[in-house]
Amino acid sequence: MIKLKLSAALALVLLVLIVVFQNRDPVVTRFLFTSFTMPRAALLVITFLVGAAAGILLSFALAKRAPKK
Repeated sequence: MIKLKLSAALALVLLVLIVVFQNRDPVVTRFLFTSFTMPRAALLVITFLVGAAAGILLSFALAKRAPKK
């Protein structure tokens, strides 16, 4: 089981590295009243982290509201 988890983690890291190296082009990002330039890979990572944090917070909130048996 540990070898399977390690293989899955390595495959995920490899996939992330491929995405990062293919998305190094700068993009202009507009947020509220400002705009800034960043690599597309950084924008993808930030978007992923915000989504993961929202998912974790939502799962904690739903687990807290669930009736206990």
